Amino acid sequence: MIKSQRWFVVGLLFLAGVVNYLDRAALSIAAPLIQKDLHFTHAQMGIVFSSFFIGYALFNFVGGVLSDKIGAKKVFGGAMGIWSLFCGATALASSLVSLIVLRVLFGMGEGPFSSSNSKMVNNWFPRREVASAIGVISSGTPLGGALAGPIVGYMAIQFGWRWAFVIIMLIGFAWLVLWSLATTEHPQQNKRVTQAELDLIVAGQQNAASMEHGAHGKEANLRFYLRQPIILATAFAFFAYNYVLFFFLSWFPTYLTEAHHMSLRDMSFATVIPWLLGSIGLAAGGFVTDAILRITGKPLMSRRIVLTVCLGMAALCVAFAGRVQSTQGAVALMSVTIFFLYVTGSVYWAVIQDTVRRENVGGVGGFVHLLANLAGVIGPAVTGFIVEATHGAYGSAFVLAGAIAVLGALCSLVFIREPKTREKREGAATTA
Repeated sequence: MIKSQRWFVVGLLFLAGVVNYLDRAALSIAAPLIQKDLHFTHAQMGIVFSSFFIGYALFNFVGGVLSDKIGAKKVFGGAMGIWSLFCGATALASSLVSLIVLRVLFGMGEGPFSSSNSKMVNNWFPRREVASAIGVISSGTPLGGALAGPIVGYMAIQFGWRWAFVIIMLIGFAWLVLWSLATTEHPQQNKRVTQAELDLIVAGQQNAASMEHGAHGKEANLRFYLRQPIILATAFAFFAYNYVLFFFLSWFPTYLTEAHHMSLRDMSFATVIPWLLGSIGLAAGGFVTDAILRITGKPLMSRRIVLTVCLGMAALCVAFAGRVQSTQGAVALMSVTIFFLYVTGSVYWAVIQDTVRRENVGGVGGFVHLLANLAGVIGPAVTGFIVEATHGAYGSAFVLAGAIAVLGALCSLVFIREPKTREKREGAATTA
């Protein structure tokens, strides 16, 4: 597996995920210092956290459509360059307005990340390996979050929070050089791909294509897919996933320093534990759902089982995480939350790959990701206002996150099901 070129591409995208969340988590780790330096209230900091997702959500869809039109390699490389630039520019922030503008632009750069790497996987992998590949790629993001704690915490303490963002920018530029030199849009364009590997990829994609056309027929296009209940249900389940994730990403470090009186140094290391468990969950989730697929032969059944069970477990744990009195209990429950949450991380993209034609994977994935990331626009700001209104209490915010995750699990259970094939629909109509 390691020698195959398709898994080399996965390795590069895995590293990009590490850089992605190292960049994104840097603000939450440095937040206590930024609040003090720039004199922000909790409500203002919540708005800063949410502002990232305004640009991010919009360019989820734009990036997905562009990946279908001009190619995922170009879009992904351009995204890395833009988000690295504006990550570094965060060091220039001097007021609430300037930081909000920089975070919106930073979010625009990161927007195409998931939809374009999903498109790359669609170009490079047979269907039976899709969830596994996305799971491995996605496991880089919590690893980046884990590294952000000690790395950003150390740099912020030693050199000031502004220098941390500049150094992270340089890491992103270094990755971009490697990506530009070592990858191609399709395996057919890559001289290092063996004929045996190319045959395996093409055969797996052709089988999947015949199933997609059999299920939807000629009427399938981008507009058609965006009206399908299964796509909308996947988007809502993804919204629930993101609400919990962004609550953790944005506010949990501050919660530990305020509610449990942890120092910045101790908090930086405590947040490593949930991220490491999340990385394991993301990598394992893709292989688990693909294993269930091989047993049942039903792609969407395997996805539904994982989404329903794991979102439900994450909901239960996060609701209690804000109620425990001990620091160890809060970190442990949040760690279990992130583990179960991240087991589902590759499954949303796998549902899209299971139900959408290759020509529309980028656009549909970007649309689903846009709706899902509205959680980032809403959630951190809502949490900030809840904490402000309750004079520093976080319990209600934890319970709200759990309730939204429960709704996501129920939505998955009801709507994510195998579609009727074109032949079955026509047969039912004839019988009627």
